[in-house]
Amino acid sequence: MELETPLRSLLSELGLDLYDLEMVRGTLNVVVNRTGGVDLESLTTANRAISAWLDLNDPIAGRFTLDVSSPGLERKLRTPAHFASTVGEVVTLRELRETEATRRLEGTVVAADDSSVTLDDLEHGRVTVAISSIERARTVFTWGAEAKPTPSRGKASTSSSKEGQ
Repeated sequence: MELETPLRSLLSELGLDLYDLEMVRGTLNVVVNRTGGVDLESLTTANRAISAWLDLNDPIAGRFTLDVSSPGLERKLRTPAHFASTVGEVVTLRELRETEATRRLEGTVVAADDSSVTLDDLEHGRVTVAISSIERARTVFTWGAEAKPTPSRGKASTSSSKEGQ
């Protein structure tokens, strides 16, 4: 049974969006999101609703673990829709290349379509990568401003000690 459509509908009723759905090593990972972010109460409600739906419909043979989470600050990128939603954001990715070594890229996404993503890489300039050749990718969270230097916790000494007193 295809899970994306019914889970998308179920989550929509809860005011949530289905960001990603993936079965990995016996765990059904359901990633939910909404404008403004997702709180713990929303994750708990989604977990209970999805669990009840899975129990009722039994779409997955055998044992598995359900994991419902939010995308987090550094979102995993797998689908063309994920990449399209990151235009203007900084991402990092590992590109698998047939004749050359795997390459790590990091830069701002300037365009994305159904088959490729283009970014201004920090080292290589503008690069277009086929989504099918991306081993893994995620957004990069950058803190707002550089940390200001903090004064020493101990008192700074400006005088020198005198010997023999």
